[in-house]
Amino acid sequence: MKSIFGAFALAAVVLLATSPRSNAEEKKDIVDTAVAAGSFKTLAVALKEAELIETVKGKGPFTVFAPTDEAFAKIPADTLKAVLADKEKLKKILLAHVVVGKSVMAKDVVKMDGKKVNGFEIKVADGKVTLGSAKVLKTDISTSNGVIHVIDTVLIPD
Repeated sequence: MKSIFGAFALAAVVLLATSPRSNAEEKKDIVDTAVAAGSFKTLAVALKEAELIETVKGKGPFTVFAPTDEAFAKIPADTLKAVLADKEKLKKILLAHVVVGKSVMAKDVVKMDGKKVNGFEIKVADGKVTLGSAKVLKTDISTSNGVIHVIDTVLIPD
């Protein structure tokens, strides 16, 4: 899996380094922002394996609850390998982390206590937000096509 990511990361670096920029302040899209952060390597590989890179690089807007590499590490290695090999199951899991058509900022998420997003209940307590069993670690990472909220657990839909 590391060699797949290595090739993907190299391609992303080359693409970013050679892309013309009309504005030095131009924001990156969700995928490029996640790759640049360095803590979403497994998510990047999973998006590639599920053939969702172009979708998430699309116009949006999207809200992505992005699991970190540590979140993916909670999944047993055999299970993760099997999921990465099952494109349809992988797509279902990854799309459970995306809200299409909205950029839902943290100030709006906290107003959603008790509501469900993609089948996962939002809970707000003591200023902390959870989506299903995932804790929201960082919020409002603004991108050119939406927003990223970092979570500590991969959401697995029924």
